[in-house]
Amino acid sequence: MQREFVSSSNLVSVGYDEPSQTLEVEFKDGAVYQYYNVGQNIYDAFMSSSSKGQFLAYQIKNAFPYSKVG
Repeated sequence: MQREFVSSSNLVSVGYDEPSQTLEVEFKDGAVYQYYNVGQNIYDAFMSSSSKGQFLAYQIKNAFPYSKVG
């Protein structure tokens, strides 16, 4: 999945696959996680949020199934 770099103290890059509704996040420690069933509206709000780390922690992390992929 193609990811784009983001401005964040905790995240490096973010990718999104709309057909599968999969959000992929790369953290500064090198870990990569995929979050599943994330709708386009959530992704758009995430990408436009002023703090992507906080948005991920409060709106995505405990709300969607995920797995560590890297």
